[in-house]
Amino acid sequence: MRITLVAGARPNFMKIAPIIDAVKKAAQNGSNVSYRLVHTGQHYDKNMSNSFFEELGIPEPDVNLECGGGTQAEQTANIMVKFEKDLMQNPVDLVLVVGDVTSTLACSIVAKKLNIRVAHVEAGIRSGDVAMPEEINRMVTDSITDYFFTTSQVANENLRKSGVEDKRIFFVGNTMIDSLLKNMHRLKEPAIYKQLALAAGEYFVVTLHRPSNVDNPDNLKVLINTIMQGSKGLPVLFPVHPRTAQKLKNIDIQFPNLHTADPMSYLEFNYLVKNSKAVITDSGGITEETTMMGIPCLTLRNSTERPETVTVGTNELIGTDPAAITPAIRKIFDGKWKKGSAPEMWDGKTAERIVSILEKL
Repeated sequence: MRITLVAGARPNFMKIAPIIDAVKKAAQNGSNVSYRLVHTGQHYDKNMSNSFFEELGIPEPDVNLECGGGTQAEQTANIMVKFEKDLMQNPVDLVLVVGDVTSTLACSIVAKKLNIRVAHVEAGIRSGDVAMPEEINRMVTDSITDYFFTTSQVANENLRKSGVEDKRIFFVGNTMIDSLLKNMHRLKEPAIYKQLALAAGEYFVVTLHRPSNVDNPDNLKVLINTIMQGSKGLPVLFPVHPRTAQKLKNIDIQFPNLHTADPMSYLEFNYLVKNSKAVITDSGGITEETTMMGIPCLTLRNSTERPETVTVGTNELIGTDPAAITPAIRKIFDGKWKKGSAPEMWDGKTAERIVSILEKL
């Protein structure tokens, strides 16, 4: 079976790396599964892309479509045009997409229009919030997918409710956790850790990029002010997403214990997370990593596509009302935050299960 693996943006790379490793391992044992790696170039900042390939041991892609920049529609169209040409020149039996970024949606549509089967890794997750671009990407991708690889029983049920037959649903676990577990011993202290003389468990990590949190400067300012007031003077590390960086330029925020930084590499960022007191975020993927590391996580959203991080893990949905932040942080200082545990099948062997299934298809 010939497969095209698609990676486009930062969240994809951690999910695709273990699949590549599993395909290579299977090939050594006589498997007939081979792959071609297509990087759409959706993320083009070095720390948002290249460093992840280097740190996770992802080989050079067979092609980089270089589709960075532009509006949602422009980027989707650009990826579709270039990916169609690539697929026509390099026909395969299956296109495997991961996650819920623009590349996931665009490449799935192209493959199906060329009558090529599609497999979706991390299928079936839903936030219920169609104002999120990722939710649209998930819904459309799953509506045309042939094989669904899922991270949870909730995702399985979401797919069944939409009419997907059980024989096309494969509950395999979470490839992002495969990457995390494989690299835990390789986490790398970022320069800022030593510069600020940080100590384990004595600082917070913040990431914000959702439109509902960062697009309105006044709202963003209130969120940050509230976080800082609840931090009790502990350092607050804020690696700033490019989207958020533009908004921060128009806000006058000055706290001696607030430290902004450029986006970090995978190994450096997770070093910060692993040693933090807690993480305050509006990201989905980070809530999975904090759950596996046992780090308290406050999510500034009203819904999540990863409910297992709340029901089983260390994550809590705080909502977008800044008033909810202070009592949540107080629970952490009081030692009353839940402990959490690893969700079912998050054991570092997901990619092996995926490749084993692909061999049988």
